Amino acid sequence: MIYGVDVFSFHDVLEICKAPNKAKLNKAAKDQILKSQKNVQKIVDSDRCVYGINTGFGPLCDTKISADETAQLQYNLIISHAVGVGKPIDKELSKIMIIAKVHALSKGFSGVSLEVIERMILMLEKDIIPVVPEQGSVGASGDLAPLSHLVLPLLGLGKVWVGNEIFETTEVLEKNDLKPLTLGPKEGLGLINGTQFILAHAIKGLEKFEYLLDLADMTAAMSLEAYRGSASPFKKELHEIRPFEGSKKVAARMLKFLKGSENMKAHEDCERVQDPYSMRCVPQVHGASRNAFEHLKMMAETELNSVTDNPIVLSAEESISGGNFHGQLMALPLDYATLAAAELGNISDRRSYLLLEGKYGLPRLLTESSGLNSGFMIPQYTSAALVTENKTLCFPASADSIPTSLGQEDHVSMGSISGRKFNQVLGNLVNILSVELMFAAQGLEFRRPSKCSKIIEENYAILRSKVAKLEDDRLIGEDMLAIAELINERKFVVN
Repeated sequence: MIYGVDVFSFHDVLEICKAPNKAKLNKAAKDQILKSQKNVQKIVDSDRCVYGINTGFGPLCDTKISADETAQLQYNLIISHAVGVGKPIDKELSKIMIIAKVHALSKGFSGVSLEVIERMILMLEKDIIPVVPEQGSVGASGDLAPLSHLVLPLLGLGKVWVGNEIFETTEVLEKNDLKPLTLGPKEGLGLINGTQFILAHAIKGLEKFEYLLDLADMTAAMSLEAYRGSASPFKKELHEIRPFEGSKKVAARMLKFLKGSENMKAHEDCERVQDPYSMRCVPQVHGASRNAFEHLKMMAETELNSVTDNPIVLSAEESISGGNFHGQLMALPLDYATLAAAELGNISDRRSYLLLEGKYGLPRLLTESSGLNSGFMIPQYTSAALVTENKTLCFPASADSIPTSLGQEDHVSMGSISGRKFNQVLGNLVNILSVELMFAAQGLEFRRPSKCSKIIEENYAILRSKVAKLEDDRLIGEDMLAIAELINERKFVVN
């Protein structure tokens, strides 16, 4: 993969995180970078006043800066904007930010030098990863605060991850025989204008969301087996006359998961007319969430392969001061995806509740000795709490805007908050699905000797390898954590 030349997918970025040597700069990319750097220098040498190159920033855009003050201007920009607060983001998110930033800068419209870009790649390869606080970005002019923290180590400042430990940058640079860099014209602005913090959260969230969408389908199928519900709502003919891609895909997957099930055959001659919505409408609800995933994926990969700083240097004669740094294009789909992820948890909790009711051959609370034992009463409380927490996280951050920079930046996206909330909801969804999986596996115990489909039996065995059938009350909180670990490690077969 070639920075600045190839079109990256979000999966490509995650692969580069694991193996930084998979991406490099070739001659074409280097030529693009060097040409842009020369264009900036020509502007500096001219008498023209160009924002961000020989002027101040934000409301100080009408203040001319001399050529002699350029280096100090760039240094001051970085240190004055590194005002993030809160806990550090995950190291992997910082790595994604570096990859996305290098890819954007390498397209040759930002004026950032080859030396700076190569230093960022070197840090990635040596696993010297900047520590970036989680709060402080309003998502326009891009992610100024977190990106400033991301590039502080280029100047010998801030802190970095090495392995799983955090060190002062100065200590790590000395150990690796690296000297701090001096930034040239526009380099500071090119480094910290952009949406790479928002984008990193979108990419990391997409990776998790993709698996959880698949897992939610399988989990629903396991619950349907335990409930002995009907597979007829998943027939192809039904979804061809309302042909949303997400619902068509989910319906086909549900039929695949239930194929060959003896529990489905047992339902064929019963007197039940139809199942509750949380069983019957899985294609429509899960499918809507899949549509949201596809939308976010499209938007994130467009952003990943874009230039998002300001100004954009087209040539030595033309630079454009625009708004490519504005995060609204990512904030809206992130908020949409957050709602979509939350709905997977919402309907999962309803299926869990149905399995506890004691209907259609299942004992109340999924235990044969209720009264003395609480059975699975209380895990559903946890599920309900997490579902409501997710609902509170669904308020769209993009609906808010607080003017900054003395009104120069009078509409901002708050997309960084959208990205963080998206990942919080996904984290809660893991635990919600762990509850449903635990209930579904217990429900299957009361359907024996009937066999499930092959893939459901396989997943039942995976779950039972960590969590035994519940006979009497025990520390089932530990069981929930064990199932959540199986989810996070992607042990369940979902395709």
